[in-house]
Amino acid sequence: MPSRTQQKSVQRQRTGTAKDKGSERGAIPLRLIVGFGFMEHGYAKIARRPEKYASILHALGVPASDLLAWVAILVELFGGLAVFLGAFIPLASIPMAIVLLVAIFTVHVPNGFSSIKLLSVDAVGAYFGQPGFETALEAE
Repeated sequence: MPSRTQQKSVQRQRTGTAKDKGSERGAIPLRLIVGFGFMEHGYAKIARRPEKYASILHALGVPASDLLAWVAILVELFGGLAVFLGAFIPLASIPMAIVLLVAIFTVHVPNGFSSIKLLSVDAVGAYFGQPGFETALEAE
């Protein structure tokens, strides 16, 4: 017959501890922020025309830029949705991490992490548009 300690251990494994349930709830805000952020970036690429995004990738030297533009858009939209909903996170996180690493090393490291509204890229470098409402600092 199992000891009292062993019985409690088995019961905790079946039901989970309060600490486990609390840590799951604690991940919800992070999941919502990351998921929404990815979906927003994917939507922005569609709203500004995927062809324009593909031309930026081509100027950065990315091979098969038309195909990879759509791959990045779909990863951001559906991967973001998966994270937002808390579904298939281990599966969705791999292509999402690849998209992030490519963005970091092809755009942000050479041009800075505060690059706002990347308009185009050519041999001279990156061209940025005016900041939007999200960076307005003056009081109204």
